[in-house]
Amino acid sequence: MKNYPIGILDSGLGGLTVLASIAQELPHESFIYAGDSANTPYGIKSEEEIYARAKRLIEFLVTKNVKLIVIACNTITVSCLDRLRIDYPEIPLIGTVPVVKTAAEVTKNKRIGILSTSRTAKSEYQKHLIEEFAEGCTVFNHGNDEIVPLIEKGEKDSEEMREVLEKAVSVFEKEGVDTLVLGCTHFPFVKDQIQALAGDDVQLLDSGGALARQVRRVLEHNTNLSEEEEREVKIFTTGNIQIAKKLAEEVIKDEAIQVEPFSYNYEH
Repeated sequence: MKNYPIGILDSGLGGLTVLASIAQELPHESFIYAGDSANTPYGIKSEEEIYARAKRLIEFLVTKNVKLIVIACNTITVSCLDRLRIDYPEIPLIGTVPVVKTAAEVTKNKRIGILSTSRTAKSEYQKHLIEEFAEGCTVFNHGNDEIVPLIEKGEKDSEEMREVLEKAVSVFEKEGVDTLVLGCTHFPFVKDQIQALAGDDVQLLDSGGALARQVRRVLEHNTNLSEEEEREVKIFTTGNIQIAKKLAEEVIKDEAIQVEPFSYNYEH
């Protein structure tokens, strides 16, 4: 089982940024990625629909004999991680949440912004994170559901994206934040554009590094680190294969990446 792959799932292709971080942290691990791009964004769906679709993705990964699953999606995590852990007690499930604790530790003026999907922004899960870890800070929470579809269509460098990002970042500029948390795994794909708009005085944070370290801790605790010298990276998408391959190659360096289509039967 040590040499079984790590499974990663997302509502689309945003989790590729997480895969890249974990691949850098754990160079001997293989990966199976499942992205539901045909049905993204999840941020506008009901909690029950998110839960049902996430279960389909997990079931697909289980058929691939993965040893651990990373839910590389803030929206899925805040909506139903606890329920999924009850459904799949036999496999470690690691969720993704905005790095509020880190933001509270590094902010200098105690004014923090969180840019996420609307579902994550409104969630009780994130509210509790802020209450637990950001005491003494003022947190500005903004949900945006326009960025993800543009990335999924391969339009992250488009004029429309520039306009969407300008509008999103202006919300935090007005509040004078010095730390901005990217609370969606898609957003690191446009991190440079966001940084340029926010300015060098604003520190951007995402979850990739923290997730990678947590995956290492879980595998070490379970004595389940791979002993293989070579690894495979297989990406399955319900969406456009060419866009998936292009985005994967942007963030996952020096890998022989295989991209294949897949589908699943979904009944609401």
